[in-house]
Amino acid sequence: MSSKLSHTLSKVVLGCLALYFVYLLSNVLSIVDRRYIGTPNGTYINSTIEDEELYKLAEILSKNCPDIHCKVQRILDYVTNIPYKINHYSAHSPKETLTKNFGDCDDKSNLLISLLHELKLKSYFVLVPEHIFVVVSLPKIPNKKALYINGEPYYILESTAKDSSIGFPLRYSLDEIEEIIEPFKNQKVKIESLAYK
Repeated sequence: MSSKLSHTLSKVVLGCLALYFVYLLSNVLSIVDRRYIGTPNGTYINSTIEDEELYKLAEILSKNCPDIHCKVQRILDYVTNIPYKINHYSAHSPKETLTKNFGDCDDKSNLLISLLHELKLKSYFVLVPEHIFVVVSLPKIPNKKALYINGEPYYILESTAKDSSIGFPLRYSLDEIEEIIEPFKNQKVKIESLAYK
C-alpha cells in the first residue's frame, strides 16, 4: 500500500514539476518576445519601461511649458546632457541610465522614449547601422524636415547630440534604415512608405 501511495505521490510531484517548467519556459519566451528583436545586424534589446518615477520626471521636466514642442525639447535637453559613454554590456534600463548618469545611444534612447511615452506621445526607435535614434509624432514645425513614415511626419530626436533640437538632421540615407520599432509593443513597424522632407 505504501509503495502504491509513494508511486502516486511521485507522479504528482513530477507532474507539478513539469507544469512549473512549462510555466517558467512560457515566462522566458514572453520576456524574449517583449525585449528582443532580430535585425539585419544582430539583436536589438528593448529596455523601455512605464514607471511612476519616470512619469514624475517627465512632469517636472515639462512643467510650465506652453505647448507640446516645449515639453519634448525639455525632455530631449535633459537626456542629451547625460554624458555619453559606450556601454559594452547589455543596454541599461532607463532607471540605470539615470542612476549611473551615463549611457550610449541604446541607453539614452531607451530613457528618452520612456519619458516621451509618459507624456502619451507616439514615438519609435529607428535602427541604422551601429546606431539608434528616436522619432516622435508632433504637429508640423516650420522650416524643419521630418521623417515621413507611412505618410505621417515624425521628427528626429538625437539622444547623443548634446543640446540638440527637435528635428535633428537625418545623417543616413533612407535605405540604411534597418528597422523602425514600436517600443512598447516591441514590434517592427510595417513600412509602406518612407520619405525625409
